[in-house]
Amino acid sequence: MKAFVAGATGETGRRIVRELTQRNIPVRALVRNLEKGKELLPVEAELVVGDVLKPESLGTAIGDSTVILCATGASPSFDPTGPYQVDYQGTKNLVDVAKTKGIEHFVLVSSLCVSQFFHPLNLFWLILVWKKQAEEYIQKSGLTYTIVRPGGLKNEDNPDLVVMSSADTLFDGSIPRTKVAQVCVEALSEAAARNKIVEVVARPDVPDQSWDQLFSSVT
Repeated sequence: MKAFVAGATGETGRRIVRELTQRNIPVRALVRNLEKGKELLPVEAELVVGDVLKPESLGTAIGDSTVILCATGASPSFDPTGPYQVDYQGTKNLVDVAKTKGIEHFVLVSSLCVSQFFHPLNLFWLILVWKKQAEEYIQKSGLTYTIVRPGGLKNEDNPDLVVMSSADTLFDGSIPRTKVAQVCVEALSEAAARNKIVEVVARPDVPDQSWDQLFSSVT
């Protein structure tokens, strides 16, 4: 297995890169700025320059990777096209190139509540709408996929346990980004994670379950 991570310098993406390198899985990390990548990412990761909004840069960047993990996301800004460009068009570009490269598994970090149009997050230029469009594009692509929808993202880790549920069944809760990264990386090796949408939060008062049990519980 060789992993390609898009959004590698983001808060969640860099934790995914770290999780992969800690497991000795070779990583190609997509960065737009090489110096920033060197500052933020483990030395074990191979940094490749490119941009999901420039599809011509992606084929070379992906190289001989066999799986893709996408943790891109539009930054809050005054540009109303941001979420459309990054969360939808960028993901679409990545999916299209992945199909030509024979990628074995595509893991997308999405968001809880993407199916709720009247959600406050959609005040940020319909960001959940475009994430949902990206999900649907992957589902129709023919690629093997896992779509991970985390609750509110926390930068600090905690000892809470992961709760995993089927699409459109969790509507609140939070989860540390480190645990989101673990879910994404575990999805690559769990047969029960294939071609599923999994919603994830973390709670202190739930039974401890194996990754296989968690993914298998999702329909």
